[in-house]
Amino acid sequence: MSTPVKHFAPLARLLHWLMALMVIAMLFIGAGMVASVSERHQWLLNLHKPLGIAILLLVIVRIIVRVTTQTPPLPADLSAVQALAAKLSHYVLYALMLAMPLIGWAMISAAGDPVMLGSSVRLPSIVSANPDTFALLRKAHAYLAYLFFLTILAHLAAALFHGWVRRDEVLDSMLRGKSRD
Repeated sequence: MSTPVKHFAPLARLLHWLMALMVIAMLFIGAGMVASVSERHQWLLNLHKPLGIAILLLVIVRIIVRVTTQTPPLPADLSAVQALAAKLSHYVLYALMLAMPLIGWAMISAAGDPVMLGSSVRLPSIVSANPDTFALLRKAHAYLAYLFFLTILAHLAAALFHGWVRRDEVLDSMLRGKSRD
């Protein structure tokens, strides 16, 4: 049995912070799209689509990194409820990072629109064009965005709780990658 690590692997930390920025940007871009009917809407949509596909690709890499590298254990004195909440919230975050881009891609496909990555790369449709499917996927995408936002807030609150209240190594394991000596 190998010795438990105290910090996440450098690639895991890089992916975590890169994707955190991308996902937060996507939530704000999505909110801006919903609130806008101006020409800005199309500009935001043209930014939202390729960023969503980039998140989809990166989350696949991130899952591979997560299952192939050792992760720090949770503190031994953490209650069973808190440990379960930590594990479940991570599953929810990963599921949403996969589901949101796929649902968005399917939604655009159901609308009969192409998913363009720039001016020349067009992704194939993953569902047939259908207005009822589009409406269902649009609602799902919106509701899951709220769930995503709330889950991110809970994740952030837990991280700050570990860093500022418990003062254990949980936050540092993702921030610095090394112990404060």
